[in-house]
Amino acid sequence: MKNKNLGLIAAVVVVAGAGAWYVNHGDAGPAEGAAGGQGGHGGKGGAQPPAVVNVVAPQRQDVPVLQVANGTVTPIRTVDLHPQTTATIRTVHIREGQFVKQGELLFSLDDRADRANQDKAQAQVERDRASLADLERQYKRSQELLAQKFFSQSAVDTLRAQVDQARATLNADIASARAAGVATSYTAIRAPMSGRVGGIGVYPGSLVQPATSLTTITQLDPINVAFTLPESSLPALLAAQKRGKIDVQASPGAGLAPVNGVLSFVDNTVDPTAGTIKVKAEFDNRETTLWPGQYVNTKVTVQTIKDAVVVPQNAIITSAQGTFVYVLEKDRTPKQVPVQRVYGFGESAAVTGLTGSETIITEGKQNVRPGGKVRLASEVDGDKAKGHGKGGPSATATADATPNKG
Repeated sequence: MKNKNLGLIAAVVVVAGAGAWYVNHGDAGPAEGAAGGQGGHGGKGGAQPPAVVNVVAPQRQDVPVLQVANGTVTPIRTVDLHPQTTATIRTVHIREGQFVKQGELLFSLDDRADRANQDKAQAQVERDRASLADLERQYKRSQELLAQKFFSQSAVDTLRAQVDQARATLNADIASARAAGVATSYTAIRAPMSGRVGGIGVYPGSLVQPATSLTTITQLDPINVAFTLPESSLPALLAAQKRGKIDVQASPGAGLAPVNGVLSFVDNTVDPTAGTIKVKAEFDNRETTLWPGQYVNTKVTVQTIKDAVVVPQNAIITSAQGTFVYVLEKDRTPKQVPVQRVYGFGESAAVTGLTGSETIITEGKQNVRPGGKVRLASEVDGDKAKGHGKGGPSATATADATPNKG
């Protein structure tokens, strides 16, 4: 029994050894043949194959330098209407949410007592005016009699004093009549500005006092957007303000188109805790796109870089030696050109150091070496489409450039 087990173990060892030998040596012939075939096209014993790259031409354009912030829509003016006298509401001429114009009648109060006082004051004015007219006639007649020696000078002086007193009394009563008119005008409450009416908490018959809030009116056109910017942007903001108006764009979201306005206010102090400064922009709001209390995204154009050279952000390489891009020379060799990123926006950046006529490598630059050859990905794709991929040089360059992964 032991001899049978020993024989079985020996057979297993022999089979395992044969399998290991086959794995390590069995495919050596084909592999060596493949290696020999690739040696002439950039294998281990050949030259480095051209790297396949994508290129793009820089663009020249005006680039706006933007400061982006979140803002809140705030009305320029909001008025809380209160009566200036104690009275009863007689008529409410408006409804909640209505747009009103400046001077439009909103509420009428019970004005019977005020109108009676105004009529009384006006009657007093008429009486004083008649008394003054009578005294002026007497004074004029006394001057004629004085000239004929029929009247004394003291009597004339007395009449003159009475005329002056009557004139002063008339002026005082005229002022009282005007005051009564003002008090009567308080019973007709009109819109101090154009805007939208808020909620109304009073009704005909309600007794109101100066502390009673009738409604609010909010100006919606034009309207403000308030937001904050970092204090680091303050120098550019003030410099742009000296050059002229500063354009601001607000995006209300919800599928609405952005609206354009101008910067209207820069606060006189920086918040030392947050390191920000408060600013406001004013917008035309005829279509009521912006609503008080709404959150919006704002973009402030603090500067416009004229005729800037713009390249894709992914073309810029930052290393220990600095920032540069690969420029493709006429002989299809890449060259490092130092650049400086002036302003980045989205997938593009405005840079200095380029004329704008170069050809910039954007993709495949990780395989690029200065002085080495490159091939354009568009050419490789074209060769594959024509059927040259299996045996032509382009297929070999692509195959050799790709499998450096292993």
